[in-house]
Amino acid sequence: MGEKITGYHAIEEALKDVAPGSILFLCRNSEKRNERLESLARAAEKVAIRRIAKVEMDRLVPGVDHRGAVLEVASTFRSRSVATGTGKSTTVKEFVKGLSDDQGALVLILDGITDPQNLGAILRSADQFSVDLVIMPDRRSAQANETVNRISSGAAQYVPMSVVTNLVREMEILQEHGFWVYGADMGGDDLHKVVFPHRTAIVMGAEGDGMSQLVGKRCDHLISIPTTGHIDSLNVSVAAGVLLYEARRQQSIKRTT
Repeated sequence: MGEKITGYHAIEEALKDVAPGSILFLCRNSEKRNERLESLARAAEKVAIRRIAKVEMDRLVPGVDHRGAVLEVASTFRSRSVATGTGKSTTVKEFVKGLSDDQGALVLILDGITDPQNLGAILRSADQFSVDLVIMPDRRSAQANETVNRISSGAAQYVPMSVVTNLVREMEILQEHGFWVYGADMGGDDLHKVVFPHRTAIVMGAEGDGMSQLVGKRCDHLISIPTTGHIDSLNVSVAAGVLLYEARRQQSIKRTT
């Protein structure tokens, strides 16, 4: 069998396009809302439903807060992709090639996001603000998996993603195709003063360390979110949501004026 998915919303999304032979495990006397998951599994027809004791469920996914439901995806599953956790895999070159001459886009670049919880939360924001592409490195980074999919409430299945070897080179490709790259940095320009163009890429670095030196140097501008609290920074997933919202807001205004 393949990957095991937990989390109500992640399972709900996966059941919309799941391979025959997958199994939905439900705890006996589990949460009432899991009845909807059972209904979705029955509608999918070729998904088996098994009710098991909680102790068996705990052994199935050790150390995971499963809330009484686990979807074990058939190993042949090649949908949007529970296997990679992403909506669609592409390369940066393919992505820019697919843009028309005057088409705008919003790209998110993740540099050293190693915490799956943060990655899942970021991908949820990326889906909500219709990010056109998320770029992340194949090393020194969390990768999309069951935990990330669960934290994102299933949104990770819809986010176009490119996993790359060299972030700086991919940033150069974006810039060659009219993108302005903005790096999140505590010493950057105040977000209130930033005007995002119709082709914008935002770079989020690791919590604590921020962007790598090479990635930071490749950015066109460094930007920061003004805050008034007692601690000096936001969680990276929260900061990503704020920046994506503002970039999308400005792009939406430009399209309607």
